[in-house]
Amino acid sequence: MKSIPNHLNYTPKPIEKIAEIAGIDLKYIEPYGHYKGKIDLSLIKTLPPEKKGKLIFCTTINPTPAGEGKTTTTIALADALNLLGKKTILNLREPALGPLFGVRGGAIGGGKAQIIPRHDLVLHFTGDMHALTSANNLISAVLDNHIYQGNELNIDIRKIIHRHAIDMNDRQLRNMVTGLGKSHGTPREDGFDITPATELMTILCLAKDYRDLKTRISKIIIAYNQHGRPVTVEDLKISGAVTVLLKEALKPNLVQSIGGTPAMVHGGPFANIAHGCCSIVSTNLSLKLADFVVTEASFGADVGGEKFLDIKCRLGGYTPEAVVIVVSLKALKYHGGVDKKDLARESLPGLKKGLPNLIKHIENFQQVFQLPVLVAINSFEEDTLAELNLLQEECSQKGVKAILVKGWNEGGSGAINLAEEVINLTSQNHKSSFQFVYPIDKPVIDKIETIACKIYGAEGCSFAPQAYRELDKIENSPFRKLPVCIAKTQFSLTDNPLKLGRPQNFKININDLRVHAGAGLIIAFTGDIMTMPGLPRLPSALMMDIDEEGNYIGLSS
Repeated sequence: MKSIPNHLNYTPKPIEKIAEIAGIDLKYIEPYGHYKGKIDLSLIKTLPPEKKGKLIFCTTINPTPAGEGKTTTTIALADALNLLGKKTILNLREPALGPLFGVRGGAIGGGKAQIIPRHDLVLHFTGDMHALTSANNLISAVLDNHIYQGNELNIDIRKIIHRHAIDMNDRQLRNMVTGLGKSHGTPREDGFDITPATELMTILCLAKDYRDLKTRISKIIIAYNQHGRPVTVEDLKISGAVTVLLKEALKPNLVQSIGGTPAMVHGGPFANIAHGCCSIVSTNLSLKLADFVVTEASFGADVGGEKFLDIKCRLGGYTPEAVVIVVSLKALKYHGGVDKKDLARESLPGLKKGLPNLIKHIENFQQVFQLPVLVAINSFEEDTLAELNLLQEECSQKGVKAILVKGWNEGGSGAINLAEEVINLTSQNHKSSFQFVYPIDKPVIDKIETIACKIYGAEGCSFAPQAYRELDKIENSPFRKLPVCIAKTQFSLTDNPLKLGRPQNFKININDLRVHAGAGLIIAFTGDIMTMPGLPRLPSALMMDIDEEGNYIGLSS
């Protein structure tokens, strides 16, 4: 096991100092306490119109219980770039309460490579999640009130698709009947989604300004009427009210890493359900302020990575300068079938069997997206030289350098070699040949199958009758030219979370499709994916406490 470094031995800088390092005039900073703040959106109007910074995208293989260290390595890389004199800003997603109290933890990095103030970050932070939850539930409240007050829009209560939201894992809320009892509303089927999986979360992260935010909110389809026509938020006349609730939430949050690197932590959609990327407004600001912007997306390269490139980069007009795939030997051995309890032991056969998962992701970035790739090896004390040599040799055969990183123990100084390779790779005067997976005007079915075949390695897709019905509707509507967002398990290249490594001879099962008109996406649901997670048998909440001095216990690394 790793020894825990004394990462509490640091002095955080006041948020005003972090703003100064980032090049932000203090009049655009709205402090939330001493070490976090909001950035006024009017700042962007004062900055040069052209983008300045180089965008570095960090991702990983299909996640495993062994851990890959993606966020830790992302933070260490940004710290290392700053140590080398390159002005760098981190772009990360906000943690959610559901995973924190469930199984995943705070998603803020670990050891000497994490963002702070960590307890604020993993709990209520600046209130963005609560604002999104309230905005989502305002739509639900007005929708049900409209039906109760006479249903002027002739809404078919059997075809209401908007659901309530809460930032908590609670399977009991997935499906229910509400409105029971005299004068308590209209009885109907209903349910809750976890806040990071809502369309409003995606909208917050894709909106470029307040006007765009309000326009997107107005287009959200909440139900269908008795004639099968969509009913939107604008039809309920509450686009303005919902936007009011999200006014502060659209402002990027500014914090710092332990190494003193400015970090914009804003928005937190899941990549297995939504698009899994932090906000466009934070990335736009960062690219105008910094030499390097280091960012990541939720989960692995097949879900968060593909959506970052095909959705966020398409909409934002971004071209990443380089991709860093973070791996650990333990995670690769897990993909090779090594039992979790044996991952700390050397297993060259297990590693060799698990390496094809990494190789598939490398091939996707090189051959499909046509982007330069580096591999960052998140170091553990148990790693052996023979295993490291095998991994580096396999990467070398693909023309990719694999660099050992010790961010958890050493922070930015443990990622200097990786940062130097990033600088070298992005200093070469090569013309970018970055490609999207599919052209936007392709038929919807072709977009879905292209992702499945090129990115996941599937032989094709199998569409359920319900999915075919929705495909037909979408193809005959203006929505047919929207990007596709496939809701799929993060644990496998397939739609079956138990199939590890690089499976062969499989199809992706598409169960349903839904138009998120406000977000501007077509969501394709696969396998058993759910928009409301449940808690495990032993949730992380059981290990948390607070002492009589108000100090947290068991809350984060």
